[in-house]
Amino acid sequence: MANSKKRKKVLIFSGIGAVLLILTLAAVFKKKEPVITVQTEKVIRTNITETVKANGMIQPVVQVTISPEVSGEIIELPVKEGQRIQKGDLLLKIKPDFYLAAVNQARAGYESSLAVKAQSEANLIKAEADFKRNQQLFASRLISESDFIGFKAAYEVAKAQLESSLHQVENTKAAVASAQDSLDKTTIVSPLTGTITVLNSQLGERVLGTVQNAGTEIMTIADLNEMEARVDIGEMDVVLIQPGQKARLEVDAFKDRKFTGDVTQIANASEGLNSRAAAAAAASSSSQQATKFEVRIHVKDKEYFRPGMSVTAEIETRYRTNTLAVPLASVTTRAPKPAEKKDGRAGEATKSTGTNSLASADPATNGGAADPPTNSAATGAKEKDSVKLTEVVFLVDGDHVKTAPVKIGIGDDIYWEITEGLKEGQEIVTGGYLAIGKDLDDGKKIHKGPVASAEAKK
Repeated sequence: MANSKKRKKVLIFSGIGAVLLILTLAAVFKKKEPVITVQTEKVIRTNITETVKANGMIQPVVQVTISPEVSGEIIELPVKEGQRIQKGDLLLKIKPDFYLAAVNQARAGYESSLAVKAQSEANLIKAEADFKRNQQLFASRLISESDFIGFKAAYEVAKAQLESSLHQVENTKAAVASAQDSLDKTTIVSPLTGTITVLNSQLGERVLGTVQNAGTEIMTIADLNEMEARVDIGEMDVVLIQPGQKARLEVDAFKDRKFTGDVTQIANASEGLNSRAAAAAAASSSSQQATKFEVRIHVKDKEYFRPGMSVTAEIETRYRTNTLAVPLASVTTRAPKPAEKKDGRAGEATKSTGTNSLASADPATNGGAADPPTNSAATGAKEKDSVKLTEVVFLVDGDHVKTAPVKIGIGDDIYWEITEGLKEGQEIVTGGYLAIGKDLDDGKKIHKGPVASAEAKK
C-alpha cells in the first residue's frame, strides 16, 4: 500500500511538473519576437527639384480669327489652308454691289445738303439786307413797328435755316464716310504675317458680318514661328507656379526629344468660369469636374510644331541644394504614442493599418509618382477619439528599429527633403513595402536582407 501511494504521488507531481514545463515552453515560444526582413540606406545630402506635371496642347503665341464686319457673298478667295501669307495680302473679297449703291446714295444726299446750304446762305444774305434797311426806316418812323418785327423775324428764320443746313451737311458727310467704310470692309487683307491654319469658308459662300451678329469665322491665321504650350494645372499645384519658371516639354510627335520653355502666363480664373454655361455647370451640385487653370509656357526651341499637338510639361517649382534627403518609400505615417496625444488622454497608441502612400510612390512600385503622405483608411474613419497621424521613418538601432517623427519639405521622383528629425549618415529602413507600410513599429526586430518572395509578389 505504501509503495502504491508513493508511486501515485510521484505520478501526480510528475504530471504537474510536465504541465508547468509545457506552459513555460509555450510562454517562451509565445514571447519569441518575429524578425522582419528589411532593406536600409543612409540619410544623405543631395539636390532636389520639385516639379509639377501637366498635359495640354501646342498653340501659336499669336493667332487671329478672321470674321467679316459686313455680310455678303464671297466673290474672291485667293488663299488656301496651310498657305504662308504676308501682312497686307488679300484674303477675300465680298460682293460690293449693295455697299457701292449705299455710297452713291449717301453722296447724292451730301450733294443735296450742300445745295440746301447754298440756298440758305443766299436767303440769309437777303433777309439780313432787308432787316438792316427797314431798321433804319423804323428808326426814322417811316414804317410801322409790326412791319419792322416781320423783317426781323424773317432774318432770324434765315439764320436758323442756315444753321440747320450746316448740320445736315455734316450728317450727310458722315453718312458718306460710313457707307464708304462698309464698302472698304468688303475687301479683307491679312493683319499679320503668318500661316492660314484653318479655312472654314468657300468661294461663293454667303457670310455674316459682326456688326449685328456673331459673325462667320472664315479663317484663322497664326504665326508658327513663336509657339507655346497651354497646359491645365489643378488648383492645388497652380499656387506653386510663377511666371519665369523653367519647364521641360515632351511633344508626342517628337519622340525621344525634350524641349525647354518658360512660364509666361497663368490664368486668374479656372477654365470652368470662362463661359456662362460652364460656370452654371460648375455651380450645379451634379458637377464633379476638377478645377483646372490654364498655364502658358513659351517654347524656346524652334521646330515645325503644328497647332493642337499634344504636350506634357514638367515645370520646376522649387529647388533645394545640398539638403538632407531620404527615399520616398522610407516615409510613412503612424499614430503618435499616448504621451504625444494633444488631449493628454492615456491609452495604447493605435498603429496605422492603412497602406503606405509614400511607399507606393517608390518608382519600383508605382512608376515614380510622388504624392504627399496620406492614410486613406485613417482619413475615411469617423471616430470620436480620432488621432492625427504623423510622418515617420524607422531608424536602425542594432537589430531593432526606432520610430523617428520627421518633417518633410519638397520632393522629386526619388527623394523627400527632410527639414527636421534626422541627421546625415543615420541608417534608416527603405524597404520593403509591407514592412514600412504595416509591419514595422517602434522596437520591432529586423534582419537586413532581400524582400521575401511573398511580399515581392504583392
